Formats: sequence, structure tokens, C-alpha cells
Amino acid sequence: MRKQEKRALICLLIAAVLCIGVVVFGVRFVRDGGRWASFYGNTQIYTDGIINRGIVMDRNDELLIQCAREGVTYSEDSTIRKATIHAVGDPAGNIASGAISIYKSQLIGYDILNGTYDTDQSGKKIQLTIDANANVAAYNALAGRTGAVGVFNWKTGEIVCMVSTPSFDPYGYLPDDEDSSYYFNNFLDGALTPGSTFKLVTSAAVIDTLSDRGKFKFDCDGTNEFSGVDFTDIKTHGEVDFRDALAQSCNGAFGALTRKVGAAKMKEYVRKAGLVDPVEFDGIRTAGGKFKFPSDDDVTLSWAGIGQADDLVNPCALMIYMGAIANGGEAVQPTLIKSATFIKEITGGKSLGRYLDEDTANELRNMMKYNVQSNYGEENFPGLDIYAKSGTAETGSWNPDAWFVGFTDGANDPYAFVVWVKDGGYGSEVAAPIARTVLETLEADE
Repeated sequence: MRKQEKRALICLLIAAVLCIGVVVFGVRFVRDGGRWASFYGNTQIYTDGIINRGIVMDRNDELLIQCAREGVTYSEDSTIRKATIHAVGDPAGNIASGAISIYKSQLIGYDILNGTYDTDQSGKKIQLTIDANANVAAYNALAGRTGAVGVFNWKTGEIVCMVSTPSFDPYGYLPDDEDSSYYFNNFLDGALTPGSTFKLVTSAAVIDTLSDRGKFKFDCDGTNEFSGVDFTDIKTHGEVDFRDALAQSCNGAFGALTRKVGAAKMKEYVRKAGLVDPVEFDGIRTAGGKFKFPSDDDVTLSWAGIGQADDLVNPCALMIYMGAIANGGEAVQPTLIKSATFIKEITGGKSLGRYLDEDTANELRNMMKYNVQSNYGEENFPGLDIYAKSGTAETGSWNPDAWFVGFTDGANDPYAFVVWVKDGGYGSEVAAPIARTVLETLEADE
């Protein structure tokens, strides 16, 4: 009897192991099946190591790349090729976030039911959310300078423009070094000094923390010495309140506000703004941000509060934060795969959570509109209901980096944007016109 019990127990254990094995395999099959089927050694779907099936289009059905046994074909327009290469990718896979690298299983037509690729030799079509015309406008506006431009619909999450420079023509010379800056996507993989754009994060902390912010006054003498250190501004602003401190981007005032908020709150708010952890979407993982807010060093704390010191921000994450301000505090996950429907236009994209209280977001929105009205000039953005903040980031180079971030709010243009130009100079003079050009192009394409 005991032998029978032991045998029965052994049989049950074996059955349990088999069941667990089937479950584990099933999970891995669903999760990794596409990668297994698209293994680069499969000569049916690769020719000389390059995928030989699938088409990638832009949101308006403009051909970006077609993979076939005869080779890889890009757009006939060389500027489109250079403006979209970081979204599309190169045949050798040096651009890790390119569509032909990230979406291989979709391009080959992986079928989860039979566990292999589609037998149709042409593969499948992927439609990206980017607008090729907007990308070309951004690429031309950067005019050979190193930079990044990103625009997304803050309601649906669709990235309509994503450009990184330096870029290259895939039909021309391809850099041999896989770590070349030509392959690097500044928008997704960059971690950059934000300069005064970061004052929008500090402002959120001020709004929520300082109930007496309406009484705040600061006398800017242009030098703004504190503890033996000058927090110099471009010009003397005189007496400013909280709103004018942001509109005039007064370093002295925001250094003082940061000290009032304190290191602990600044750490809390930079994380709430989604600027610390990497952002993940559609198989893409952005760079994370890095910030230090020392509690025992008010000088460094002040620099950090105005977007300097050790502050590093990812442009994509900053763009999402702009979208959260526009969207009443709720952030929407970006996407590069075109799938928006009429229902999605109404209900919105996938939420990343609430970055800001609605009242806080509305106050920031009003302050960003005031920035445009009092500083940048609404006449410089004709036809656009725009809310913005410029930035001039000191990086130790001969010229500061130029930033311009914000959003538009209209029935046809709910776009959040970020523009960064390395060694560009003043954000309002260099980055703002780039943003205007791209937004006007998107308006024309609607």
C-alpha cells in the first residue's frame, strides 16, 4: 500500500512539474515568440543579416522604408531619409530604437497561433505616428546643428515629430563606429542640462508648498549674490513677483524660491514630474534623468532649482511633462505606432498617472501663457494658442544650449513639444523659431 502511495505521489509531482513547465513555456511563448521567430539566423527572413520583408510608412502613408529580398529601399527624398532615420532605423541595426530593429516581429508578420512568421514573402506594413513633413521641417530648421525636436499629441500620445541630429543619409556613407553620435537619438537617449525649462518643475513645487507665494517679492539687481556666489541674470529685472520671476526667468528669484521649498520637496517633485525614471513605450526605453538636491548646501540647491548644477533631463520625459500640464495634470504615454481611432481621440491615450494636481497644472498653464504674452510675443506664433518656457543651459561650452518647451491647445493641435539645440545660445531666439516652424507644418498637414 505504501509503495502505491509513493508511486502516486511521484506521479502527482511529475504531473505538477509538467503543468508548471507548460505554463512557463506558454508565458515565454507569448512574451518571446516574436523574437524567436525573427532570429537573425533565419535565412527565410534575412538576407546577409538584413531583414528582407516589411514596410514602414508615416502617418500619412509616406513610404519611409521597404525591406525586400532585393534589398532595402528608403524614401526617394534624401531629406526625408535624413529627417526620419532615427525613427526608422538603419539596416545594420546601429540605431537601437529604430522601427526596423524594435518592430521586427511585426514587420515579418509573426503569427502567435502557429508560432512562426507569415508565409507571405512581402511581410507586413507598419504605420508610424510621425509626420514626415514635420520631421523635414524640424531637420531643416536645426540647420546642421546638433539637437533634438519632439512633438506629441498630449491627448492620444502619438509622437508626430521626432528628429535627432547629427543625422545621416542611409544611402550614403554609414559611420563604422557603432557608438557614433550619428546613431545616437538625442530625443530618446539624451540626458541633458535643462536650464531654465526646469523652473516649471520648481514652480509646481512652489505652487503646492508655499501658500503665501502671492506675497513673494524679489529685487533682482542682475548679479543676485547669495552666500558669496553670483546668480547672474541676462539683465536686471528689478522687483519681480512669482509670475514675473518665471516670465523673466530670473535666476536670483528662483534660487530664493528653491531654498524656500527645500531639498526634500524638490526631490519629491522631480520624481512626481516623471523626470527621474526612464519612460517605456512600444518596446522603447528612454534614458532616465539625474538630479541632486543637497540639504546641506543652499548654493548647490539653488543652482539645481534653476536647472543647472547636476541636473540632467531626458527630452522625451520633459515633453511628457509639458503634456501633463496641458492635460490638467495627467500624463499620457507616448506611442510611435499609429493606432488612434475616433474613440481614442475622445477618451485619450494610455495614462501614465497624475503628475500634477489639476489646480497646480492650471496655474502653471496660466503662467506659461503669460510667458508668451509678456516675453516671447504672441505675434511670433500666429494662429497658435501656445504656452511655453525657454531655457538657456550653461554646460561649460563656448555657448549655452538653447531650449524651448511647451504646448499648444486647440481642437486640431493639442501638441506638447520640446526643442533642444546644443551650443545654440538663447532659447527664445534659437529654439522658439524651430518650434513655431514645426507646429505650423503640423497645422498645414491637418
